[in-house]
Amino acid sequence: MTDHPGPRFVLLHTSHAGNVGATARAMKVMGFTELVLVQPRFEDVLSREETVAMASGAADVLVRARIVPTLADALHGITHAVATAMTPRDFGPPVMAPRPLFETLAPRGESVAFVFGSERFGMSNDEVWRCHSCVSIPTAPGYGSLNLAQAVQVLAYEWRQALGSYPVQARTTPARPADMAAVDGALAHWREALVDIGFLDPAAPRKLLPRMQQLVNRAQPTEEEIHILRGIARAIQHPGRKR
Repeated sequence: MTDHPGPRFVLLHTSHAGNVGATARAMKVMGFTELVLVQPRFEDVLSREETVAMASGAADVLVRARIVPTLADALHGITHAVATAMTPRDFGPPVMAPRPLFETLAPRGESVAFVFGSERFGMSNDEVWRCHSCVSIPTAPGYGSLNLAQAVQVLAYEWRQALGSYPVQARTTPARPADMAAVDGALAHWREALVDIGFLDPAAPRKLLPRMQQLVNRAQPTEEEIHILRGIARAIQHPGRKR
């Protein structure tokens, strides 16, 4: 993964405390921690019950977060500010989808800030014009409304991908594939069961068993699955026996 300064997420004039908490959560799951609020509606937004609840384990992001009076203060030390705007502007920074912009921006190693407008009004022209570039998340034609925290999550994910994504974490223990001896034993067991129920005539087996062999080979069963198949064969042979 590329060594890179973490981006700064800047929220302008946020109205809903829940969005601040959900933003912190969206940032943390992608490994980012720097959150700055510009004139939020509530001065105590970082400690509000709804904020903490929606952060859901990202309280450390809230503890580090800052509240500042102006966008200029929020962008102090930043070398590339990225506006987020859905509404077309007469002029201003170039507008791109996140992925192509981030593919060129991430390798430069700049100090980057992503700036998000208020829930109701987005970013003003003056706020957009302060930024070096602008991203617009591609959405379905006719409905481009994204919740603030959802937009943060999309950009956080795309930026993480541009830097180098985290490996997918295995959620299950890899199963052990059955070896040929186990497969042969299961097939022999099934042959006995099929003979017992009259499905297979051992005097004229035709190609049933080779076809079953090919079926099992394609399935590539695990050891546990072979145990299940043999258990079924036993139940066929002894239908009245309790397991």
